[in-house]
Formats: sequence, structure tokens, C-alpha cells
Amino acid sequence: MADELPVSAHRIWAPAPAASWEDAFLSGNGEYGIMVCGDPHAERIIVNHHRFVLPNGTHDVRPPELADRMPHIRELVLAGRGAEAAQLLTGGRELEWTQSFHPGFALTIDATRPGPVGDYRRSTEFDTGQVAVEWTGGRRRSFVSRADALVVTALDMGACTVGATGDLPGRPDDVRYECVAYRRGDLVFLRVRGHYPQVGGAYGFEGVTLLRGDVEVAGDRVVVRGPALLTTALDRVDSPRWRTGELEERLAAADTDYDRLLARHLPLHAVPYRRVSLDLGVPAADRELPVGELLARQLADPGVAQPALLERLFHAGRYLLFSSSGVLPPRLTGLWLGSWDAAWAGDFTTDANLNLQLAGANIAALPEVTAAHARLVAGQVDDWRRNAQAIYGARGLLAPARTDGEHGHLFHVHPQWPFAAWLAGADWLLYPLYEHHMVTGEPLGEVTGWLAEVADFFTDVVSEVDGAVALVPSYSVETGPPDADGQPVPVTVNATMDVAAARHALRVAAEVTGSDRWDGLRGRLPTYRVDERGALAEWAWPGYRPDDDHRHVSHLYPVWPLGEINPDDTPELAAAAHRALTLRGDENLSAHGSLHRALVAARLHDGNLVGVNLCKILGADMFFRSLMSSHNPGLAIYNADAAHALPAVLVEALAQAIRPGVVRLLPALPPDLPRGTLRGVRLPGRISVQELAWAPGLVRVRLVSAVPQTVEVRTPHGTATATLVADVPVELTLGSGS
Repeated sequence: MADELPVSAHRIWAPAPAASWEDAFLSGNGEYGIMVCGDPHAERIIVNHHRFVLPNGTHDVRPPELADRMPHIRELVLAGRGAEAAQLLTGGRELEWTQSFHPGFALTIDATRPGPVGDYRRSTEFDTGQVAVEWTGGRRRSFVSRADALVVTALDMGACTVGATGDLPGRPDDVRYECVAYRRGDLVFLRVRGHYPQVGGAYGFEGVTLLRGDVEVAGDRVVVRGPALLTTALDRVDSPRWRTGELEERLAAADTDYDRLLARHLPLHAVPYRRVSLDLGVPAADRELPVGELLARQLADPGVAQPALLERLFHAGRYLLFSSSGVLPPRLTGLWLGSWDAAWAGDFTTDANLNLQLAGANIAALPEVTAAHARLVAGQVDDWRRNAQAIYGARGLLAPARTDGEHGHLFHVHPQWPFAAWLAGADWLLYPLYEHHMVTGEPLGEVTGWLAEVADFFTDVVSEVDGAVALVPSYSVETGPPDADGQPVPVTVNATMDVAAARHALRVAAEVTGSDRWDGLRGRLPTYRVDERGALAEWAWPGYRPDDDHRHVSHLYPVWPLGEINPDDTPELAAAAHRALTLRGDENLSAHGSLHRALVAARLHDGNLVGVNLCKILGADMFFRSLMSSHNPGLAIYNADAAHALPAVLVEALAQAIRPGVVRLLPALPPDLPRGTLRGVRLPGRISVQELAWAPGLVRVRLVSAVPQTVEVRTPHGTATATLVADVPVELTLGSGS
């Protein structure tokens, strides 16, 4: 284990129940998720499943057939008629959305004889995944088992009645629920069935709960006398053939003891969670504060990052990221939702949000999260091939900008959001899998072929314009250069993100396959453009005006995560990227925008700018009591972007290995973090930072490499050379302290 922190650094607690579902405390196993509201006498535990999405008729929608129109579309773009090209790129379709993620149901636990409540405490333990509600005379504990794929709840609160309800905010009228209690032999069950409207897609979903203890069926609920154990299993069906019997058998075969079930779960949860920790020297008394007090202190001083909150957010972010990753990577809301009105369908928004949430998966030692992302990609790569063929008549892979997890067809198209012209998607989405290889050294396997296919796609879609290679049509995510009226024209030539993806794809494909078949094109790809202000341009093509107040910073893809532009190898372009970053406005202060900027700032070695962007999140009331985050300031829109991405920002600010043979420590230290200790992170080049401790004027580090190598270790206090023998730690001290 990497961690040496007290237990209090790895939990949150509150002295009151959740005032709304958004403040419910969270647990999950990467497939099932629960939200514990915590009322001692009228508990509501909201149950979620990663694959619960509401059919809306898009399950079988395919990409538009545009290949025959593409020459004309290119002509329009080159003629400056991008708005007309954007209309053609829709294939004449209206905007359609992915199937919306939704909550399952709520387990209800109501005390029979409510009494006074004293010493109330609601808590989440990050290292066990347990959520507990305790008060004088009563206790409930819950977790979601990775070992047994069950929601587990222990009741010790005296007599109560347990039921289930589908009555959650925003439920559509055409979604029907059946909630029943029944006995099967000696066992007592609660069953919930949700029936979807039949518009294409799944038929419905189901949850079955087994209650053990002194229990008795009472109508559609169960009376509980004394301690009891509840275990819940979930399913989603494509036809009216429910699999209730299979769920009952699973529940009946499971262990009957809470502590034994927890013991089976812990190796699969605690070991990954404990690999990494951050100690910011927080006083013991501050670590014991309730989560609401930590948040209130930060809001009272919004421009200064509070170490007590930042340390807790680091641990909470890794906990939530891991807990929401398994059968799939995290959605826009992670794995949790308490109402039926998820913003942006609660899907996987892949043009920025998903990768930002995954930013810490590899470097913060959660390969399980990357494996979940690999499952999403593997399940959809055939659809990406169909997208490329239908839209461009091309080989290779064209990824969509959003998916509900059931398919990867590109159908979400609109003249304002012409994602058929976003060429970078597959390279962007494969990057976390390639980074996993760089960090761990594990073989790429089937990813090798996918990377080659991305290079083939770019080979097929490039155009010759006046003897030069160009990418047309092209799209810088969710924006475009303003026209004379100030309206964005999103379909362009050579969006910088697309250029960066093409350059990266052809280089990496040659590297991993050993083939030279892309060499001719590699040397002809567009170069980056610096505008008259000295800023890296969002489009590597003359004549476009910048959109300087947009939430996305897609044109900085060559800085983060690619590292192609960096202060060491390309100082002029790095300076131009920094200029572009500082010129960019904040639009709506979206969480993903601020933390994307922070990641880029870290790569450009600007700790002050990292700190400024962190404080945009910390000081703007963007964290619920669970430390799940919001998309916008003022707790507007339940969204996991900030919660999941924040640990990656801190790791990138403290340790980087962008260039082979070079490790940078404290490359972008925020000014509000003068001292601390980071343990367990992993860097490209198969290097682990077992421990990094810093204080004013001093850095101490213990590195270990999986392979023999010599690295230059650079810090603000000096440079040293470390000769690393495989699996043998090497300690270095730089600076003299103050």
C-alpha cells in the first residue's frame, strides 16, 4: 500500500441527512451504484445501474450516408461556405439524442416507531466503499460489492418497514413500475420491474432484493423486526422474458453475513484505492471536520485553495472514478443519478468530458478504469468503422461525439454541431489506451490494429489543396470561427485538434506496427499556425478569426495529453500555446473547461495558472456534500467532470514524464500548496513515484522503474541523474530547504 495517511483523510461525514438527492452519499462497483440519503427514520437508497438507459428510438439509428456528397461539401468549405456545408453534413436529419441514463428505483426503509435522534452521523469510507448512517439507537451500513455484484445493506435500527418505489423526480408517464413483496419458500423478496415505452431498445429493467432476518411480507412491503441483511441484484432485459429466477438464485447463494461479504469485496476495492495518496500536511483537527465545513471554509476564501479540501477532493475523486468504472467507464454523472432529467442524456460525451474524467486513470494508478474504457471502445469499434465508410467512404475509424454505451454510431448531427466533421475522435479516445501501454509496458494487443486504422482513416480523408495536404471538412469541438455577424461557422479547414490527431495517429501507428506505409503522408501533414497575437491558432488555415470566449480548448490537444508541444522540445510553440490559453475566456465557467485549462497549464509549467483554474472550481460552489461535482457554478447540473478530473490536475502539477529519459517534479506547483507528499503515482516510461515530498526549497523523491534506465530528474531546486535498476527504489534529495 502506498498510503500512510490517517483513516480520517479517506472519508467524509455529515451531521445531517441529505437535503436532496444530489447530496446523497455514494458507493458503486462499476456496474451498480447507490445513493444513500440518510434519513434515520425514512431512508431512501436510490439504486442505479450503468446500463439503465431509456429507449427513445435511436437504438438502431445509423450514420448518415454522405460519402458521395463529400467532394461537394469540401468545395463549399474551401469556398468559405461552411454554413452550407454544415447543413449537408446532417444528411437532412433533425437532431437526435442518445438514450438517456436514468435511475432505477429507491429502496425505502421506514421506522415503525420513530424515536429521538442523537449523535447523528452519515459517512462514506473511500477505502472500503461503505456508506454508514448512525445515530443513538440505530445504524445502517451499505456498500456495493465488486466480488458478488450485489448491493448490500445491514439494518440495525429496530422495527421498520422496507419497500421499493419508482416514484423519483421527472419519471416519464409512459414508464410503468411494479413493486411487489413475496415469499419464495423460506426466503422473502422485494421485486421492482420497470417497463419502458416500446419505441426500440430494451423492454425494461428489474431489481430483486432478498431480506434476511426476522422479516414478514405485508402487502407490497416487508416488515422487519430487529437486525436484517438486504442484498439486491439488478438486470435489464430486451424482451418480456424476465430473469427474476436467476436473480433470486444469485441472492439465495450469496453469503448471509454482512462482514463476510465486505471481506470478499475489500481486496477488489481497497487495494486499487490505496495505491495512491496525497498528504498536504493538513492538521488533524481539519481532517475531522464535516464535509460541509470543509466546503464552507473554501467558499469563504474562494481565491485561495484550501489544502484540507483539496486533499479530500483528491481522494474522493479517485474513489468516485473507480467506483463508477467497471462494465463501462464513467458517464457524465459517473454512475449516479436521482432524477429522470439528466443533462445531455447523462451519456458518454466523448469530445472532451470522458477523456478529462479518465485523465488520472493511468497516472493515478487505476488501470481498472482504463480497462473499463477499453471495454467501451471494443464494444463499439465496428460502429466506428461503419461511420468512416458511410460518411467518408474511408477505411479506418470515425468515432462519435457521444454514445449511450449501447452503440457507437455517429448520428447526433446538427448544423451547429457538425460532429461528422470531427476527425480527431478515434485518436482522442484511443489515447488513454496508448497511455496505459506507455505507463505499464503492457502489450497493446488489439489496440495496435485500432491505432493503425486511425492512421488509415486520415490517409483516406486528407485532401490536396493547392499542392498541400489539408483536412477538410474539419471541426474544432463545439465552436467555429465567427462570421461577420459574430456567429460561429463550425465547418472549417484544418482545425488544430484534427491536425494534431492526424500527426499523432500517423506517428504512433508507424511506431507500434513498424510499418513505413504512412511515411510519405507524415511529412506533408499541416503544421501548426501561430496567429498575429503570438497565439497557437485554433485553425491551421489563414483567414479564420478566433473564438476567445469558449469553454472548450480543443486546439491545445498537442499540449495535453499528446505532449507534442512542450516547453523543452518546442519552446516557441509552447509559448504560443500558453498565449492561446491565457487569451481564452471562461464562457460559462464549466467544470470541464476550467480543469482542461488546468491540465494544459500544468504541461506548460505554469503553476500559478493551474492554481487559478483550480480556484474557479473550488471557490464557485461546485461540490455537493458527497463531493460529487456540478457542471456549472452554484451547484448547477449534477456532473462528474470536476470530481474525476481534479486528481489528474494535481498529479500533473507534481510529477510528469513527457519526454523519454526525463522526469519533472513540481513542474507546475500551485502557490497554495507549499508542502506535501504524493505517493504511488505512475508515469510514462514505466516509472513509479513511490514517494515525492516537497517543502520550500526542498524536494525528496523515491523512484522505482520496471526496467533498467537512466533518467534526468528535474526540479525547481536542481537537476540530478538517477540510474534505475529494475524494481530497485532510488532516493534523491534536491535543494537545501528553508
